Amino acid sequence: NEKMLTDVTQIACADGKIYLAAVLDCFDGIIQGFQMAEHMRAELCVGAFEHACKKSGARGMILHSDRGSQFTSRKFQAALEQYGAIQSMSGTGRCYDNARMESFFATLKKEKLYQIDTTRMSRDEVKSVVFRYIRYYNLRRISSVTGGLPPLVYRERYLRSEAKTLTR
Repeated sequence: NEKMLTDVTQIACADGKIYLAAVLDCFDGIIQGFQMAEHMRAELCVGAFEHACKKSGARGMILHSDRGSQFTSRKFQAALEQYGAIQSMSGTGRCYDNARMESFFATLKKEKLYQIDTTRMSRDEVKSVVFRYIRYYNLRRISSVTGGLPPLVYRERYLRSEAKTLTR
């Protein structure tokens, strides 16, 4: 809950596109919050960010994003202020700070979405597939970042070890 990344990707469907905004916690790579919509306006990104904050109880984190209009909007800035978040953005054309978020989107597409033809599926069907994949990613998919553990398992073990340390 100290440093998070956020971005938006699009997915082609039979009845148009859907946009996925996600928030990744750098500690363990868990997708802490996400939202999908038929648009990529600021509300989409605000929804994903607020979902992440409410789910984890996060406040005062550093949140890195690109310089997209959604992330520089007044609505998004107000959400950051509400949760005491500090926004981080690289200079134009500098994608490296957000590479881990882009890597998640690439993994989602390579492991799931490119294996099915989303252009033959409705938005609702694709949303269901994305939702299930994110659940799998957080709960079951092994990760090299966490020593081979799924992100949520790694987090739970870390929190248990911290709790034992505090009770000693």
